[in-house]
Amino acid sequence: MFAYLIRRVLYAIPILIGVNLLTFVLFFVVNSPDDMARMQIGVKRATPEAIERWKVERGYDKPMFLNSEAGGTARVTDTIFFDKSLRMFAFDFGRADDGRDIAREIRDRMGPSLAIALPTFALGLFAAISFALLLVFFRATYLDFWGVVGCVAMMSVSGLFYIIGGQWLVSKLWSLVPISGYASGLDAARFLVLPVAISVIAGIGSSTRWYRTIFLEEISRDYVRTARAKGLSELRVLFRHVLKNAMIPILTGVVVVIPLLFMGSLLVESFFAIPGLGSYTIDAINAQDFAVVRAMVFIGSVLYIVGLILTDISYTLVDPRVRLE
Repeated sequence: MFAYLIRRVLYAIPILIGVNLLTFVLFFVVNSPDDMARMQIGVKRATPEAIERWKVERGYDKPMFLNSEAGGTARVTDTIFFDKSLRMFAFDFGRADDGRDIAREIRDRMGPSLAIALPTFALGLFAAISFALLLVFFRATYLDFWGVVGCVAMMSVSGLFYIIGGQWLVSKLWSLVPISGYASGLDAARFLVLPVAISVIAGIGSSTRWYRTIFLEEISRDYVRTARAKGLSELRVLFRHVLKNAMIPILTGVVVVIPLLFMGSLLVESFFAIPGLGSYTIDAINAQDFAVVRAMVFIGSVLYIVGLILTDISYTLVDPRVRLE
Protein backbone atom coordinates (compact mmCIF):
# COMPACT_ATOMS: atom_id res chain seq x y z
CA MET A 1 0.00 0.00 0.00
CA PHE A 2 2.85 2.39 0.84
CA ALA A 3 4.33 2.11 -2.68
CA TYR A 4 0.87 2.72 -4.14
CA LEU A 5 0.41 5.89 -2.07
CA ILE A 6 3.86 7.21 -3.05
CA ARG A 7 3.01 6.58 -6.71
CA ARG A 8 -0.30 8.44 -6.37
CA VAL A 9 1.44 11.42 -4.73
CA LEU A 10 3.99 11.55 -7.56
CA TYR A 11 1.17 11.41 -10.12
CA ALA A 12 -0.37 14.44 -8.40
CA ILE A 13 2.62 16.71 -9.12
CA PRO A 14 2.14 17.01 -12.93
CA ILE A 15 -1.62 17.33 -12.39
CA LEU A 16 -1.13 20.28 -10.04
CA ILE A 17 1.35 21.91 -12.43
CA GLY A 18 -1.16 21.50 -15.27
CA VAL A 19 -3.99 22.98 -13.18
CA ASN A 20 -1.77 25.91 -12.23
CA LEU A 21 -0.75 26.51 -15.82
CA LEU A 22 -4.32 26.28 -17.11
CA THR A 23 -5.61 28.66 -14.40
CA PHE A 24 -2.83 31.12 -15.15
CA VAL A 25 -3.45 31.09 -18.93
CA LEU A 26 -7.24 31.34 -18.63
CA PHE A 27 -7.06 34.21 -16.14
CA PHE A 28 -4.60 36.30 -18.12
CA VAL A 29 -6.41 35.64 -21.42
CA VAL A 30 -9.42 37.41 -19.87
CA ASN A 31 -7.54 40.01 -17.80
CA SER A 32 -4.21 41.65 -18.55
CA PRO A 33 -2.17 43.10 -15.65
CA ASP A 34 -3.27 46.56 -16.88
CA ASP A 35 -6.94 45.56 -16.51
CA MET A 36 -6.29 44.26 -13.00
CA ALA A 37 -4.56 47.53 -12.07
CA ARG A 38 -7.50 49.62 -13.37
CA MET A 39 -9.92 47.47 -11.37
CA GLN A 40 -7.95 47.89 -8.14
CA ILE A 41 -7.02 51.57 -8.53
CA GLY A 42 -10.32 52.77 -9.96
CA VAL A 43 -10.96 53.90 -13.54
CA LYS A 44 -10.87 57.63 -12.70
CA ARG A 45 -7.50 57.44 -10.92
CA ALA A 46 -5.89 54.90 -13.30
CA THR A 47 -3.24 57.08 -14.92
CA PRO A 48 -0.41 55.32 -16.83
CA GLU A 49 1.97 56.16 -13.96
CA ALA A 50 -0.41 54.76 -11.33
CA ILE A 51 -0.94 51.56 -13.34
CA GLU A 52 2.80 51.05 -13.77
CA ARG A 53 3.43 51.69 -10.05
CA TRP A 54 0.69 49.18 -9.09
CA LYS A 55 2.23 46.53 -11.38
CA VAL A 56 5.75 47.08 -9.98
CA GLU A 57 4.56 46.88 -6.35
CA ARG A 58 2.83 43.51 -6.98
CA GLY A 59 5.29 41.98 -9.43
CA TYR A 60 3.06 42.16 -12.51
CA ASP A 61 5.63 44.21 -14.46
CA LYS A 62 7.60 41.05 -15.34
CA PRO A 63 7.20 38.87 -18.48
CA MET A 64 4.63 36.08 -18.30
CA PHE A 65 6.69 32.90 -18.86
CA LEU A 66 10.17 33.82 -20.19
CA ASN A 67 12.34 36.80 -19.28
CA SER A 68 14.57 37.23 -22.34
CA GLU A 69 16.45 40.12 -20.74
CA ALA A 70 17.63 38.03 -17.76
CA GLY A 71 20.40 35.45 -17.75
CA GLY A 72 20.72 31.89 -16.45
CA THR A 73 17.87 30.46 -14.42
CA ALA A 74 16.45 33.98 -13.96
CA ARG A 75 15.08 33.71 -17.51
CA VAL A 76 12.50 31.33 -16.04
CA THR A 77 12.35 32.32 -12.37
CA ASP A 78 12.06 36.08 -12.92
CA THR A 79 8.57 35.81 -14.48
CA ILE A 80 5.00 36.26 -13.32
CA PHE A 81 4.20 32.54 -13.67
CA PHE A 82 7.11 31.38 -11.50
CA ASP A 83 6.64 34.14 -8.94
CA LYS A 84 2.86 33.83 -8.61
CA SER A 85 2.15 30.14 -9.26
CA LEU A 86 5.03 27.74 -8.64
CA ARG A 87 5.79 28.87 -5.10
CA MET A 88 2.35 27.65 -4.09
CA PHE A 89 3.81 24.12 -4.07
CA ALA A 90 5.45 25.23 -0.80
CA PHE A 91 1.99 26.52 0.28
CA ASP A 92 3.27 30.08 0.04
CA PHE A 93 0.19 31.89 -1.24
CA GLY A 94 1.59 35.40 -0.89
CA ARG A 95 -0.65 38.43 -0.59
CA ALA A 96 -3.88 39.39 -2.29
CA ASP A 97 -3.99 42.42 -4.57
CA ASP A 98 -5.41 44.47 -1.69
CA GLY A 99 -2.36 43.58 0.45
CA ARG A 100 -3.96 41.05 2.83
CA ASP A 101 -2.16 37.79 3.67
CA ILE A 102 -4.00 35.01 1.79
CA ALA A 103 -2.91 32.17 4.12
CA ARG A 104 -4.21 34.09 7.14
CA GLU A 105 -7.51 34.85 5.39
CA ILE A 106 -7.92 31.15 4.58
CA ARG A 107 -7.26 30.15 8.21
CA ASP A 108 -9.74 32.73 9.51
CA ARG A 109 -12.48 31.81 7.03
CA MET A 110 -12.13 28.02 7.23
CA GLY A 111 -14.05 27.92 10.54
CA PRO A 112 -17.30 29.48 9.26
CA SER A 113 -17.16 27.29 6.13
CA LEU A 114 -16.75 24.12 8.18
CA ALA A 115 -19.50 25.24 10.58
CA ILE A 116 -21.91 25.01 7.65
CA ALA A 117 -20.35 22.20 5.65
CA LEU A 118 -19.86 19.55 8.35
CA PRO A 119 -23.44 19.48 9.75
CA THR A 120 -24.80 19.73 6.21
CA PHE A 121 -22.70 16.76 5.15
CA ALA A 122 -23.53 14.59 8.18
CA LEU A 123 -27.26 15.38 8.31
CA GLY A 124 -27.65 15.18 4.53
CA LEU A 125 -25.93 11.80 4.36
CA PHE A 126 -27.99 10.38 7.24
CA ALA A 127 -31.28 11.70 5.83
CA ALA A 128 -30.63 10.56 2.25
CA ILE A 129 -29.50 7.02 3.19
CA SER A 130 -32.36 6.59 5.69
CA PHE A 131 -34.97 7.80 3.17
CA ALA A 132 -33.48 5.61 0.42
CA LEU A 133 -33.58 2.52 2.68
CA LEU A 134 -37.20 3.35 3.56
CA LEU A 135 -38.15 3.52 -0.12
CA VAL A 136 -36.36 0.23 -0.84
CA PHE A 137 -38.07 -1.41 2.14
CA PHE A 138 -41.47 -0.36 0.70
CA ARG A 139 -40.37 -0.84 -2.93
CA ALA A 140 -43.05 -1.22 -5.60
CA THR A 141 -45.66 0.40 -3.33
CA TYR A 142 -47.38 3.80 -3.42
CA LEU A 143 -44.92 5.09 -0.82
CA ASP A 144 -41.99 4.18 -3.07
CA PHE A 145 -43.69 5.70 -6.14
CA TRP A 146 -44.58 9.02 -4.51
CA GLY A 147 -41.23 9.13 -2.74
CA VAL A 148 -39.44 8.93 -6.09
CA VAL A 149 -41.79 11.55 -7.55
CA GLY A 150 -40.99 13.82 -4.60
CA CYS A 151 -37.24 13.31 -5.12
CA VAL A 152 -37.51 14.15 -8.82
CA ALA A 153 -39.53 17.27 -7.96
CA MET A 154 -36.92 18.35 -5.40
CA MET A 155 -34.12 17.77 -7.93
CA SER A 156 -35.93 19.88 -10.50
CA VAL A 157 -36.07 22.97 -8.30
CA SER A 158 -33.13 25.37 -8.42
CA GLY A 159 -31.02 25.77 -5.29
CA LEU A 160 -31.70 29.51 -5.45
CA PHE A 161 -35.41 28.82 -4.89
CA TYR A 162 -34.67 26.97 -1.63
CA ILE A 163 -32.41 29.79 -0.42
CA ILE A 164 -34.70 32.70 -1.29
CA GLY A 165 -37.86 30.82 -0.27
CA GLY A 166 -36.31 29.74 3.05
CA GLN A 167 -35.13 33.26 3.87
CA TRP A 168 -38.57 34.70 3.08
CA LEU A 169 -40.59 32.05 4.94
CA VAL A 170 -38.45 31.30 8.02
CA SER A 171 -36.68 34.62 8.58
CA LYS A 172 -38.96 37.31 7.17
CA LEU A 173 -42.45 35.82 7.66
CA TRP A 174 -41.94 33.70 10.80
CA SER A 175 -38.97 35.69 12.23
CA LEU A 176 -37.45 32.52 13.71
CA VAL A 177 -33.79 33.15 12.80
CA PRO A 178 -31.79 36.06 11.31
CA ILE A 179 -32.02 36.33 7.54
CA SER A 180 -28.22 36.63 7.14
CA GLY A 181 -25.01 37.39 9.01
CA TYR A 182 -22.62 35.54 11.27
CA ALA A 183 -21.41 35.66 14.88
CA SER A 184 -18.61 33.92 16.72
CA GLY A 185 -18.99 31.37 19.52
CA LEU A 186 -22.28 29.75 20.47
CA ASP A 187 -24.21 32.71 19.09
CA ALA A 188 -23.27 31.46 15.60
CA ALA A 189 -25.82 28.63 15.92
CA ARG A 190 -28.82 30.89 15.24
CA PHE A 191 -27.14 32.08 12.02
CA LEU A 192 -26.29 28.54 10.87
CA VAL A 193 -29.61 26.74 11.41
CA LEU A 194 -31.31 28.06 8.28
CA PRO A 195 -28.41 27.66 5.78
CA VAL A 196 -27.72 24.13 7.05
CA ALA A 197 -31.41 23.14 6.84
CA ILE A 198 -31.74 24.60 3.33
CA SER A 199 -28.57 22.85 2.14
CA VAL A 200 -29.78 19.48 3.47
CA ILE A 201 -33.25 19.84 1.92
CA ALA A 202 -31.87 21.04 -1.42
CA GLY A 203 -29.60 18.00 -1.77
CA ILE A 204 -31.82 15.24 -0.42
CA GLY A 205 -33.71 14.58 -3.70
CA SER A 206 -30.72 13.70 -5.89
CA SER A 207 -28.86 11.87 -3.09
CA THR A 208 -31.85 9.71 -2.20
CA ARG A 209 -32.37 8.66 -5.80
CA TRP A 210 -28.66 7.78 -6.12
CA TYR A 211 -28.63 5.66 -2.93
CA ARG A 212 -31.98 4.03 -3.77
CA THR A 213 -30.55 2.87 -7.13
CA ILE A 214 -27.51 1.38 -5.38
CA PHE A 215 -29.63 -0.44 -2.80
CA LEU A 216 -32.06 -1.81 -5.43
CA GLU A 217 -29.12 -3.20 -7.41
CA GLU A 218 -27.74 -4.93 -4.32
CA ILE A 219 -31.09 -6.30 -3.13
CA SER A 220 -31.49 -8.41 -6.27
CA ARG A 221 -28.21 -10.30 -5.77
CA ASP A 222 -27.85 -13.94 -4.78
CA TYR A 223 -26.47 -13.29 -1.29
CA VAL A 224 -29.65 -11.38 -0.39
CA ARG A 225 -31.84 -14.28 -1.52
CA THR A 226 -29.65 -16.59 0.56
CA ALA A 227 -30.06 -14.34 3.60
CA ARG A 228 -33.84 -14.36 3.18
CA ALA A 229 -33.80 -18.15 2.74
CA LYS A 230 -32.03 -18.40 6.10
CA GLY A 231 -35.04 -16.70 7.69
CA LEU A 232 -33.61 -13.22 8.30
CA SER A 233 -36.11 -10.38 8.50
CA GLU A 234 -36.20 -7.79 5.71
CA LEU A 235 -34.85 -5.10 8.07
CA ARG A 236 -31.83 -7.25 9.02
CA VAL A 237 -31.23 -8.04 5.35
CA LEU A 238 -31.27 -4.33 4.51
CA PHE A 239 -29.06 -3.07 7.34
CA ARG A 240 -26.66 -6.02 7.82
CA HIS A 241 -26.16 -7.13 4.23
CA VAL A 242 -27.42 -4.65 1.62
CA LEU A 243 -26.12 -1.51 3.34
CA LYS A 244 -22.74 -3.10 4.09
CA ASN A 245 -22.20 -4.34 0.53
CA ALA A 246 -23.31 -1.01 -0.94
CA MET A 247 -20.62 0.87 0.95
CA ILE A 248 -18.05 0.97 -1.89
CA PRO A 249 -20.19 3.01 -4.34
CA ILE A 250 -21.41 5.13 -1.41
CA LEU A 251 -17.83 5.81 -0.26
CA THR A 252 -16.87 6.71 -3.84
CA GLY A 253 -19.21 9.67 -3.68
CA VAL A 254 -18.86 10.50 0.01
CA VAL A 255 -15.10 10.49 0.66
CA VAL A 256 -14.36 12.59 -2.40
CA VAL A 257 -16.73 15.26 -1.10
CA ILE A 258 -15.14 15.49 2.38
CA PRO A 259 -12.01 17.50 1.40
CA LEU A 260 -14.12 19.85 -0.70
CA LEU A 261 -16.12 20.74 2.43
CA PHE A 262 -13.19 22.97 3.40
CA MET A 263 -13.77 25.09 0.30
CA GLY A 264 -17.17 26.23 1.48
CA SER A 265 -20.40 26.74 -0.44
CA LEU A 266 -20.27 29.57 -2.95
CA LEU A 267 -24.03 30.20 -3.13
CA VAL A 268 -25.04 29.63 0.50
CA GLU A 269 -22.23 31.71 1.99
CA SER A 270 -22.85 34.56 -0.44
CA PHE A 271 -26.62 34.70 0.16
CA PHE A 272 -26.33 34.39 3.95
CA ALA A 273 -23.35 36.79 4.23
CA ILE A 274 -21.22 34.18 5.99
CA PRO A 275 -17.49 35.06 5.91
CA GLY A 276 -16.28 31.67 4.70
CA LEU A 277 -14.04 30.48 1.89
CA GLY A 278 -16.90 30.30 -0.61
CA SER A 279 -17.78 33.98 -0.28
CA TYR A 280 -14.04 34.77 -0.25
CA THR A 281 -13.69 33.10 -3.66
CA ILE A 282 -16.74 34.89 -5.08
CA ASP A 283 -15.43 38.27 -3.87
CA ALA A 284 -12.01 37.53 -5.42
CA ILE A 285 -13.59 36.65 -8.78
CA ASN A 286 -15.66 39.85 -8.74
CA ALA A 287 -12.56 41.91 -7.89
CA GLN A 288 -10.47 40.00 -10.50
CA ASP A 289 -7.95 39.21 -7.75
CA PHE A 290 -5.78 36.59 -9.45
CA ALA A 291 -3.70 35.94 -6.33
CA VAL A 292 -6.73 34.70 -4.36
CA VAL A 293 -8.31 32.82 -7.30
CA ARG A 294 -5.15 30.83 -8.05
CA ALA A 295 -4.71 30.01 -4.34
CA MET A 296 -8.27 28.70 -4.02
CA VAL A 297 -8.02 26.68 -7.26
CA PHE A 298 -4.73 25.16 -6.07
CA ILE A 299 -6.15 24.25 -2.65
CA GLY A 300 -9.24 22.76 -4.30
CA SER A 301 -7.06 20.60 -6.57
CA VAL A 302 -4.91 19.38 -3.67
CA LEU A 303 -7.98 18.53 -1.57
CA TYR A 304 -9.61 16.67 -4.47
CA ILE A 305 -6.48 14.54 -4.99
CA VAL A 306 -6.36 13.82 -1.25
CA GLY A 307 -10.03 12.83 -1.42
CA LEU A 308 -9.37 10.34 -4.23
CA ILE A 309 -6.52 8.75 -2.28
CA LEU A 310 -8.71 8.51 0.83
CA THR A 311 -11.40 6.87 -1.31
CA ASP A 312 -8.96 4.17 -2.42
CA ILE A 313 -7.86 3.56 1.17
CA SER A 314 -11.47 3.36 2.38
CA TYR A 315 -12.15 0.59 -0.16
CA THR A 316 -9.66 -1.65 1.64
CA LEU A 317 -11.37 -0.97 4.97
CA VAL A 318 -14.90 -1.96 3.88
CA ASP A 319 -13.90 -4.81 1.55
CA PRO A 320 -10.88 -6.97 2.54
CA ARG A 321 -10.72 -8.36 -1.01
CA VAL A 322 -9.53 -4.99 -2.33
CA ARG A 323 -5.73 -4.62 -2.44
CA LEU A 324 -3.84 -1.44 -3.34
CA GLU A 325 -0.95 -2.53 -5.55
